[in-house]
Amino acid sequence: MNKRIKLIFLILILTLNFSCFQKKSTKKETNKSELVATSKIDTLKFTSGIRAIFQDSKGNYWFGSHNEGVSIYNGVSFEYFTTNDGLSDNQIRSIQEDNNGKIWIGTSKGVNVYDKEKLVTYSSNFNNPKYEWNKTNGDLWFYADEEGGISRFDGKNMNYLIFPIPKNENQNNSYGVTDISTEHNGKVWIATYAALFNYDGKTVTVFDHKTLKLKDNETLHIRSVLADSKGRIWIGNNGIGVLLKEEDSITHFSKEQGKFISINEFEANTKTQQFAKNTGLQSVFVIEEDSKGNIWFGDRDSGAWKYDGKALTNYKIDPKLNSQMIWSIYEDQNKNLLFGMAEGCVYKFNGKTFDKQF
Repeated sequence: MNKRIKLIFLILILTLNFSCFQKKSTKKETNKSELVATSKIDTLKFTSGIRAIFQDSKGNYWFGSHNEGVSIYNGVSFEYFTTNDGLSDNQIRSIQEDNNGKIWIGTSKGVNVYDKEKLVTYSSNFNNPKYEWNKTNGDLWFYADEEGGISRFDGKNMNYLIFPIPKNENQNNSYGVTDISTEHNGKVWIATYAALFNYDGKTVTVFDHKTLKLKDNETLHIRSVLADSKGRIWIGNNGIGVLLKEEDSITHFSKEQGKFISINEFEANTKTQQFAKNTGLQSVFVIEEDSKGNIWFGDRDSGAWKYDGKALTNYKIDPKLNSQMIWSIYEDQNKNLLFGMAEGCVYKFNGKTFDKQF
């Protein structure tokens, strides 16, 4: 009888200890879940355009918005950073990763680095601009929040480099940077509204209205540039479509493809800032090359265009959207082609149509 009582007592003690352990573990888990819930949500909440998409070496997706900051998606949930968290500005122009795994975020008012879950700000030295570009080094390039120059990081400092600016024939345009593309040989192509600049490591060459062989009624307004794997330079304009530079030859790609509407209609509307919606390849804000060598164009009005080297195909992203405008195109590590839209959502191309991904 005494043995039975001792056995029951022992079982009771063990049960109570196990119960206390279970309660302790549950409390710790709940606290962790509450922390996640207060800092992250499980859907992309941006409503302004997705201007940048990037997947880092750890597989995380980064989304840069038009005016709501940046978001990180780890496969489960989203985390957000704005000026309240240290971003220089909520308009994101570019996202890239260096060899040390640091994420560089280019905004419209400076550059931030995300390192070890902290944001660090890098400002260009505008009081000491550099005219001799070959006296700086580094392969990280950023939009500078000053007109007429670009920022280059040398591993320690952010240098402000001045363009050799030609005479501006169009006062409605500026030399503010709109896009940057780098060739495999290291040459950098820098798009501005009024001209395209090329830096080969020694000198800067300017391609403006005259050198691009445009007609008097064709207004240069560059929004995108791509140096593709074949050495071709694609120049996307808001108004006159796509120009193609192949070695010393420059052609009006949109015209050659028969996807260009009357320029007079566009010019008339720019005076009142009321742009007529085009149905051709005319207002190109982004150009990207996929792993198969196809060239993709994102148009302000007419959606996505794919050029496979022979034919040009037009795709509407989603008829439910108020706008087909594409801000960014990006191919991730799994060869998924993602399209960042003006309405703050991201679509994936499935080979024929587009599925909303984020």
